[in-house]
Amino acid sequence: MNQRNFKKSVNRIIIICLAVVVAVTVLYTLHLDHLIRNKFDGKRWSLPAVVYARPLEIYPALQMSSAQLEKELQLAGYRKEKKVTAPGGYEREGDVIRLVSRKFSFPDGVQEPEQLTIQFSGNRVSGLIKTDSSRHLALARLDPAKIGSFHPRCHEDRIVITRPELPELLVNTLLAVEDRDFYNHPGLSARGIARALLANLKAGETVQGGSTLTQQLVKNFFLSNTRSLSRKFNEAVMSLLLEFHYSKDEILTAYTNEIFLGQDGSRAVHGFALASQFYFRRDLSNLTAAQYALLVGMVKGPSYYSPIKHPERCLRRRNMILGIMRGQSLINEQSYQQALAEPICAIADATGGFNRFPAFLDLIRRQLGRNYQEKDLTTDGLKILTTLDPQIQFRVEKYLAETVAGLEKRRGVNKIQGAVVVSRRENGEILAVAGGRDPLQAGFNRALDARRSIGSLIKPAVYLAALANGYTLADPVDDRSLSIDNGKGEKWQPRNFDRREHGKVPLYQALAHSYNLATIKIGMDVGLKKVEQTFKELGGTTRTPLYPSFLLGAVSMTPLDVSRMYQTIADGGFFVPQQAINTVLSAENKVVRKSSLSVDQRFSPELIYLLTTALQIAVKKGTGKKLSTYIPSSCNVAGKTGTSNNLRDSWFAGFTNNMLAVIWLGRDDNKSTGLTGATGALPVWGEIMRVPPPEPLNPPQPSTIEWAWINRKTFEKSSYFDTDKVKLPFVSGTIPARSATKLLPGLQKQHKNNSIIDIIRGWFH
Repeated sequence: MNQRNFKKSVNRIIIICLAVVVAVTVLYTLHLDHLIRNKFDGKRWSLPAVVYARPLEIYPALQMSSAQLEKELQLAGYRKEKKVTAPGGYEREGDVIRLVSRKFSFPDGVQEPEQLTIQFSGNRVSGLIKTDSSRHLALARLDPAKIGSFHPRCHEDRIVITRPELPELLVNTLLAVEDRDFYNHPGLSARGIARALLANLKAGETVQGGSTLTQQLVKNFFLSNTRSLSRKFNEAVMSLLLEFHYSKDEILTAYTNEIFLGQDGSRAVHGFALASQFYFRRDLSNLTAAQYALLVGMVKGPSYYSPIKHPERCLRRRNMILGIMRGQSLINEQSYQQALAEPICAIADATGGFNRFPAFLDLIRRQLGRNYQEKDLTTDGLKILTTLDPQIQFRVEKYLAETVAGLEKRRGVNKIQGAVVVSRRENGEILAVAGGRDPLQAGFNRALDARRSIGSLIKPAVYLAALANGYTLADPVDDRSLSIDNGKGEKWQPRNFDRREHGKVPLYQALAHSYNLATIKIGMDVGLKKVEQTFKELGGTTRTPLYPSFLLGAVSMTPLDVSRMYQTIADGGFFVPQQAINTVLSAENKVVRKSSLSVDQRFSPELIYLLTTALQIAVKKGTGKKLSTYIPSSCNVAGKTGTSNNLRDSWFAGFTNNMLAVIWLGRDDNKSTGLTGATGALPVWGEIMRVPPPEPLNPPQPSTIEWAWINRKTFEKSSYFDTDKVKLPFVSGTIPARSATKLLPGLQKQHKNNSIIDIIRGWFH
């Protein structure tokens, strides 16, 4: 081959190689271009569903102390100030709290901020005044506490804002520190790199970044933090492409929403708007110059300059940024000196209610799962308004932990766990949930997942079935030993808890004292199938074959299952699905789903009235009588204790006029706790419900109910003058007839010889 041909061959190879390189570069650039446009034009961020507690409605006579309101304000992220001026702030002076509420979009419309003065007298609100006009108000509604969110896998969170919502002082400070030529360069800036290098050499440390905001956005939004030539090449090309397709304001807005500014547990705090809430409990538009400087200073290293973990380092960085702000005439000398004097210690308590209630959030996620896919909850920015009442939740957490700790100390046992479910009696709204003694510990949620033997909590289903099949509260029942085929070819010989037989007792007394033998007699007479049907209609669930031991609670249920079952009794025989979600709003604050009250009447009011009366007697004179230690008997609480074999499980389910609460205590290893329902779960229930005093339970009496005096020994109609009597309700036409031959000897004589007294006695029947 001659030299000319050789040169032609080499040139051809070079041209081909260059063509290949150009083609690959073009194709790769097109790939990067597609990646940028696909992500930037579409949904730019996965927005988690945000979960809120119920809104706090304040009105005169509300049972709440100033300390309780302050605690809820702090849960909701309000900041305490000496003089409240902006939304989200409050001041407390003795029994007076002044606050400025925050704007919030409720299902019925947007509520603008209000200046409120709230006066207290003891544990009640005594006055509610609109501060700016001194006008007395009947009701005020505060924005609810944000209690959690459902994140995508990366656990990012942010509050997305638009360019007009960005404060100009923040924008100008950010550009002065990070990218002064932002509005002039095409995405890359050699001048910026040189100026940053010079400034950093002069200061002796890094005070300015060399990368443009566009490069930083590309790195955070599209790439990783890996240091490599390929990553820097991609960053440069993608920065140029981003600037080619989008305006400077679009890029700036995306940057301010994307930038990482700290960590809140497992939640990554992205964007200046969320950082403002997290660190200062303020909207971004309400920050001071010093606070803007602090946030901009954290861009360089959120962990290194954390005001919570490294306040001194953060203070030095903030003051340096303030110097740049003064040097660029963004603030004057007076503002600079005021900002330097502003402390950062006030933000060290940057904690609120976020992810504070893991057991309740677990319930929310499960209820949402019925109607939404996981991606909807982690990308669409839904707003979940729930039924959680922080005041009740705080009481549940406090007294579950304290009471169980006391029980362990007094009885010399340990490792006792517990669970609590509290709901509103009339509509089934779940107000509080505890999945264990440690309220902040996520993981195994005993309220929802601990399936334990319910023991005597099943007995109201047995007695309700009996009442529905012809029994009355006064009917005599034999509480004597018996032997039954257990369905496995073996004889089952149950016993009472006190190992005694009580002979013939009235039905209400058998339930009140939780007599096992009498209960089995009743259940076998009514029929296991009928009892099981009643149990299921109440809302009970069972996964085991039907044996006679079912009548004594040989069935496993979770505390939430038990709560659903007792909710039907508490609500007068109406089955109401318990709900923890009130409303679901879209990211644009449109109502997506609103809970509706689905009511199914499963039992007649008369039967439930009789059963409720028996359960009230059980609390006043039966197995629940120790409740009077905590709550006055005048509150007429209806409830039932439950204890499983070998004292493994301790239960109490009870309701007042406004609330139902179910308590379970036990050990995770299923060993004995040494506690009955009366000695374990009942004290927890009493402590939780005692303050404020519960509303007395006085259920409406159906028109078909009549009351009559019944003799305790003859189980028949008696009179007011009988010395051994009890007054019981009956469905009309079922009151036992009085038989003269069965009256006590003294009363027999009066009945025969004194017709006038007999007539008077009849007045009290």
